Amino acid sequence: MAVAFTGAGWIPIETNPDVIQKVQQASAVERFGHHVPMGSQTKYTPRSGGVVLGHWEKSQSAPADSSPNDSVLLNADKFGGKVTVAEEDMADSLADVVNAKSGDAGTAYGKLFDNVCLGITAAKATSGWGFDSLYYLLGQNDSAVGYTGGTNLTTGATAATYDNLSALIGQHEVSDWFDESQVVVIAHPSFKQALRGIKNANGDPVFQESTNGTAGGGQAATATRLFGYEMQFSMGCKTSAAGSATPTGKPFIVVGNRQLLQVGDRNPLAVNFQDSQTGIGVDTDENVLYFRARKAFAPGAVNGFSMLVIG
Repeated sequence: MAVAFTGAGWIPIETNPDVIQKVQQASAVERFGHHVPMGSQTKYTPRSGGVVLGHWEKSQSAPADSSPNDSVLLNADKFGGKVTVAEEDMADSLADVVNAKSGDAGTAYGKLFDNVCLGITAAKATSGWGFDSLYYLLGQNDSAVGYTGGTNLTTGATAATYDNLSALIGQHEVSDWFDESQVVVIAHPSFKQALRGIKNANGDPVFQESTNGTAGGGQAATATRLFGYEMQFSMGCKTSAAGSATPTGKPFIVVGNRQLLQVGDRNPLAVNFQDSQTGIGVDTDENVLYFRARKAFAPGAVNGFSMLVIG
């Protein structure tokens, strides 16, 4: 689907099926997250503490529910950048260049979005982003949901093993937010080799290859699964101090309830074009493509997730 510039400003490119596919292949949070439309910079989404039911005898008052109800704040931040393309490269096939760069931007955005949402180690006041990452929040106390910082964050493991992966899954399975139909596992691709390398006492692989020949984790034909739960691998699943599409920190794996991956959609990934005939491109005879998305993220309840960091 060609991007046609008409002077109308920012052109949404997430309407392009190819770009959508690239974003979802690169970003597990975008694929599995619960998307919340945003009409402003910030938005509060309601969070229910559940409903407690009890025994109710004839002629008695119904038991009162005292579960807390509050809200989760979504604060949209800007993702994007610019690409300079020489006039000579644009002259003959504008749509081809723009579409190729748009696809690349979708992939880069997906990796960056996952890293910012899941892997930044510093608080937002230090990292400069508009919201805190899941990694950071798992290390902090949250009295609103009764969570003690560090409880669901496991660091210091030197390798992924059957036992620590089982413990990671089990930690979520006993939480109040466990729903078997909504469990999702997100991991860095290095865990693929880790799964293939886990063996029993006889040296046999614990996670057998599927009948279609796909290795690691006990997959179905359409999705990778760990202990029966669907997985997605993301290059953004490494720790980072400030957020990166190519993070170089420690790889991690996350398990949680996908409905708690709150993704705020303020503006979709879009592209704008500054030609070489006007503005800043005149002096250098270069065109500039600008890419931008405005998105927010927040875990609906931090204790609905568990994370294992390797290294």
